[in-house]
Amino acid sequence: MIQLLGENYFIDLDEIERYVDTEPSPSTETSGTTQQQVNLIKYELVKLMLDVVLSENDFGDEKLGLKGQNNTSVPFKLAFNTLLNKKLINRY
Repeated sequence: MIQLLGENYFIDLDEIERYVDTEPSPSTETSGTTQQQVNLIKYELVKLMLDVVLSENDFGDEKLGLKGQNNTSVPFKLAFNTLLNKKLINRY
């Protein structure tokens, strides 16, 4: 496992699925068919934030821990903190 900012993190795929899934409408519950509907705005934003987090390549010195995070970009910090806040990225 690779450490990021002094901690081990993972992307919770089940939580992402629950987060972007919309509530089923009452008409589909009685029809017997199963459909998954996603909130398109949430899906696209999560996809974009994960792309930013996974494509960041400048972390600085890992031994500095949180003090070394000043080399990361603003989009990375914003995306990482948002995903962490929504519990889509968790500490291992």
